[in-house]
Amino acid sequence: MSAKAPSAGLVSGFLLRLARESIPRTQEGLAEDLGVDLGTVQGWESGRRPLTHTRAGDYLDLRRRLALLGADPLLLAHSGAALDADRVLAAVLDPPTEAARHPLAGWVQPRDSALLVAWALHGTPPPALANLASRPRRGPARTGPLLPADDRARFFANLRTTAERATSDEHGRLLHRQALYLASYDTAPDAAAWSEQALRGMRPALGRRGYSPRSVEARTVATVAARQGDPDQLRHFVSTALLDDEHGELANLSYWALWLGAMPADQTDDTFMHHPDPAAWDPIRLFRALVSSFHLAPGTVDLYVHSIGTLLHLHPWLPHAAPDAAQSFDTLTAELLDGSLISATSRRDLDRLRYGRDEG
Repeated sequence: MSAKAPSAGLVSGFLLRLARESIPRTQEGLAEDLGVDLGTVQGWESGRRPLTHTRAGDYLDLRRRLALLGADPLLLAHSGAALDADRVLAAVLDPPTEAARHPLAGWVQPRDSALLVAWALHGTPPPALANLASRPRRGPARTGPLLPADDRARFFANLRTTAERATSDEHGRLLHRQALYLASYDTAPDAAAWSEQALRGMRPALGRRGYSPRSVEARTVATVAARQGDPDQLRHFVSTALLDDEHGELANLSYWALWLGAMPADQTDDTFMHHPDPAAWDPIRLFRALVSSFHLAPGTVDLYVHSIGTLLHLHPWLPHAAPDAAQSFDTLTAELLDGSLISATSRRDLDRLRYGRDEG
């Protein structure tokens, strides 16, 4: 890692700072509360003394002490994801000798971790933390855990190399897929062309009908394409890999459940989608998370519409169990039907859902 770059605790250190400020405490005050010296707190927050290097028991004790002091629970809830984000940043900036030891090769990354990595790459906080991150503070304080420009460039260069060298076994494919997804955050002039070339080998999966072990590759190809302005491939994925295919529908909801935190985020590879188990999800949490994270962008919105429709078909009682989410979805439905953002298939899905709700 370059001499100017913060060390491996960039994201978790910044969240610790936000947690301290939410109590509120000065660095000196927190050091006194925790029984450590001021340099320790400063090292944690700056990333020079990474929290990722702290013993597990000591880190749990720190988190519990912060909770007792009154730190914002939302920040504490993101603390584990922050450690994971720091591990990903460190591994990409300084790749392990063995690709199998790369965190992106041995663990399916959920949304909270991916959004925290993205915060370090482009400076935009996750929506859930936006208000906390924008609180006014004194002095020339950092506004986020943004990597220096030279390290951001090196991050994406190394990520490309990692994706290109990934093997074809289960964990190599996972590494390849997740590296490509994070690479889509790159805004360099050649980024779109590189992604197009890198995704080419995964495109055959997009033409398969119904579920196959490569469906998640098709989803990645289509999602990255939608992010880069081509919604048609994600709409094609919905109509071929999901529509009228029970396994595909359940695998899609399994992925959403892991991505959105509605099932334990401890999957070591993509095989949990090969045998999807609805009993592993919290359907109420999944419904609320899908509605609250609804991304109003061409292509992406169609995947959300279809996924919510599938979930409501599977659990028609959800609007009664989560009336807040149901009301929000009704509002979104009216807006989408009045606009031109969604596909004809999504329009029919929303009409059926609204008609079914009215009849119920």
